[in-house]
Amino acid sequence: MPLNTLHHCSIRTVKLHMTRDFYVDVLGMEDGERPPFDFPGHWLYLGDHPVVHLIGIDPDDDEGLVEYLGNQNVESLEGSGAVDHIAFNITESDEVRQRIEQHGVSYQEREVPGMGLLQFFLKDPNGISIELNYWAN
Repeated sequence: MPLNTLHHCSIRTVKLHMTRDFYVDVLGMEDGERPPFDFPGHWLYLGDHPVVHLIGIDPDDDEGLVEYLGNQNVESLEGSGAVDHIAFNITESDEVRQRIEQHGVSYQEREVPGMGLLQFFLKDPNGISIELNYWAN
């Protein structure tokens, strides 16, 4: 059974609303349908596919989350951990740059020599590194 595509990534966060707003307002994802879990969260879509699952953590009441996903120390939720970054391809570099700047998000812009690849690097509210790739060719 060979692997053929990455289905989604999940982010556990105590900053649920800020994280949702970042992925929707800055990156342009759509907040869509999600099963009725016993813990807060959002499924964020690109087209018809939910590619980012946000898992809200209430440090004062994590019973539903622990029952479904197991326990994880809230203090260990900052940054990307062992995962270095999440990357997405984009189709409009000027529009993406404008959205990032409009929302006051710090970013770095790089060109990969000899590849026709423009990259934007930024961090979500949890400190997770996001890479956005624009292929000029």
